[in-house]
Amino acid sequence: MADTPIIPIAGDPNSTDADHENDPATPQRATPRLWQRVDGLSSAGRGIAGAVERFLSQAGFDRAPWLAVIFAAGILAWFALKTPWQWMGAIGLSLLAALFAIAIWRDKAERGQVRQALIACSLVFAAGICVIWIRSEMVGAKALDRPTIERVQGYILERDDQPAQERIRLTLAVRDAETGQGRKIRVNVPLDTLEKAVADAGERVGKTFDDEALAEGAVVRLRARLMPPASPMLPGAYDFARAAWFKGLAATGSVMGAVEIVEPAPKASGMVAAQRALSSHVRSRVDGGAGTIAAAFASGDRGAIGDADEDAMRDAGLTHLLAISGLHVSAVIAAVYFVAIKLLALFPSLALRVRLPVLAAAAGALAGIGYTLLTGAQVPTVRSCVAAMLVLIALAMGRDALSLRMVAVAAIFVLMLWPESVVGPSFQMSFSAVLAIVALHTSGPVKAFLAPREEPWFHRTGRNIFMLFVTGLVIEIALMPVVLFHFHRAGLYGALANVIAIPLVTFISMPLIAVALAFDLIGLGKPFWWVVEASLNMLLGIAHFTSAQPGAVKLMPQMSTVTIGLFVLGGLWLALWNGRARLLGFVPAVIATGMLMMTPIPDVLIGREGRHVGITMTDEDGSRRLLSLRDSRSSYSRDNLLEMSSVTSDPLPMADWEGAQCSTEFCVITLDRGGRQWSLLLARNRELVEERALAAACERADIVVADRYLPYSCAPRWLKADRNMLEQSGGLSIDLANQEITSVATGQGEHGWWLGGDD
Repeated sequence: MADTPIIPIAGDPNSTDADHENDPATPQRATPRLWQRVDGLSSAGRGIAGAVERFLSQAGFDRAPWLAVIFAAGILAWFALKTPWQWMGAIGLSLLAALFAIAIWRDKAERGQVRQALIACSLVFAAGICVIWIRSEMVGAKALDRPTIERVQGYILERDDQPAQERIRLTLAVRDAETGQGRKIRVNVPLDTLEKAVADAGERVGKTFDDEALAEGAVVRLRARLMPPASPMLPGAYDFARAAWFKGLAATGSVMGAVEIVEPAPKASGMVAAQRALSSHVRSRVDGGAGTIAAAFASGDRGAIGDADEDAMRDAGLTHLLAISGLHVSAVIAAVYFVAIKLLALFPSLALRVRLPVLAAAAGALAGIGYTLLTGAQVPTVRSCVAAMLVLIALAMGRDALSLRMVAVAAIFVLMLWPESVVGPSFQMSFSAVLAIVALHTSGPVKAFLAPREEPWFHRTGRNIFMLFVTGLVIEIALMPVVLFHFHRAGLYGALANVIAIPLVTFISMPLIAVALAFDLIGLGKPFWWVVEASLNMLLGIAHFTSAQPGAVKLMPQMSTVTIGLFVLGGLWLALWNGRARLLGFVPAVIATGMLMMTPIPDVLIGREGRHVGITMTDEDGSRRLLSLRDSRSSYSRDNLLEMSSVTSDPLPMADWEGAQCSTEFCVITLDRGGRQWSLLLARNRELVEERALAAACERADIVVADRYLPYSCAPRWLKADRNMLEQSGGLSIDLANQEITSVATGQGEHGWWLGGDD
């Protein structure tokens, strides 16, 4: 009997997909096959996905801090991308990535770690772009088209006392004379102008006013020279236009002539008045520079600190002590918590019925919030206050108070309210320091080193002192890339100075300021103020001694965004990962260090208006010098040129350099760079020059720089940086050896603050 072929039928348990596929009568199931093809594009892809899945499953790290990092990365992406189409494209790609993860891995158990990470990170990244974009549209204000002199009448929104500069700074709400729309401007008022305005206002109404008549709530009339907020002078310099955009400032300037008080400020009240009164009271009790530092600790008012003291604190790595942040808020809250729990323990009936840590935490929270509001509620203070509240909640609940999740929650809170702060040094330095401290003290080796044990007290004290030094060193290492990126300088002895300065401020100066203020209520605070003054004079002595040491300050040229990005990636990986995998963070950090060491120092620096030009030269002894086209009285311009050229000595006027040939109109200098000679023609003033002679000089030059429009007949061989070009490009940094030109405009794109300056 012939064999009868067996035909698979539906429902037959012996039938297979291959049988159905070969049977032309069987409908093909295209969709499952498509998903299989998409899900398994290649064996290499499956292997990579599987390896990532195993790595994430075994890592055991906390996911929450990484979500804060991704949220911040979305905000940074908005600043880095140029146009609205790129912003929308980044949001769209992020959403597509989330949909891709949802569609491809429909089974949640399949590659669950990768799926969750891709969905969460994509959505959070897109949220970061949206938050900063919305914030920019809400608060940004179009800048003035050009410098102007106007007579304005405005309402004082904010007053900032700056006695060290012998002025006050007023933020005014005024009405535009042409459009009738409201705008916000900021003007500087000299102290003698303030005094005359108050006296004149008193004479008109037959009353006696103090200088508080020119404060928040007053209406004034004045004549001011107003400027659009300035873009960076050089690539990598401070971008005041961007900061002004997010403050809603349309112009800044200075008062010309008298200020008329149309309506005096109402009687001062609230936190602003308390802050100003507290600052004045502290300065009246403590003399000299110590008094200005004490006022900064008590009220957050840094306007009275002298330039010499502030520079010394900066070069010694102690500037962070002047900004009210985690150290100060923590000291206040810790002191109140400790005192409260000790006092409450004196009442047995209360201690037996109520958990004292809860009451002490409530007292500390009230003190922390009050101190934050009193000192101006700046971003570092708010971040510190939020983190401290989380610590108090953890203490009240009996949980671990020190965690990376606490830092992440504080970061997201700040970024939701002020997303633009992510590009500022204050936010970056504050969170870098806190993250370094938490990561260090939550690591296994440090916990074991600091664990309680039976030992003499001096052994325990020695371990704590050693750990304090290690903490200071880790903080300095964590902050150095951020400091170099923003300020192009770093104090090399900061760790040693902080070992003494931080305990001095935390355990002596800050508590004694609080005690002295309390005893002032009964007139007995003088002895405590004497100790406060002595401790702060010691702090200033440490700062001046440290900053005066040879090699105390290291200057570096502007590092690239790739370099700082690698530093940040390496630091975050070291801080947020667990186990041996965290050591991989050293890889990008080492690469970034090598890139930083190889960062070229620019040969020529040209300011945004073409007036200020700096050229780096090398003396016979190998030391680097900066030649300056103009002997500027502006410390801002001089400091920018010095920092970007990594030169610590004062600039030398170009006319005094033996290799330069200068007339009243131009300087000509020849540089030997990159195996060839470069001829530079630099205009010294705006005096008219006969066009034919100018054209001949330009033809012999490789680079021509002028702060005015040059005719088309002026055609140098390589670069013509006149006013016409610089208005489009902004300041320039030139590396002649590699023939590379970096402009301010390169990093600006179509953001509102840059367009506002060019319109």
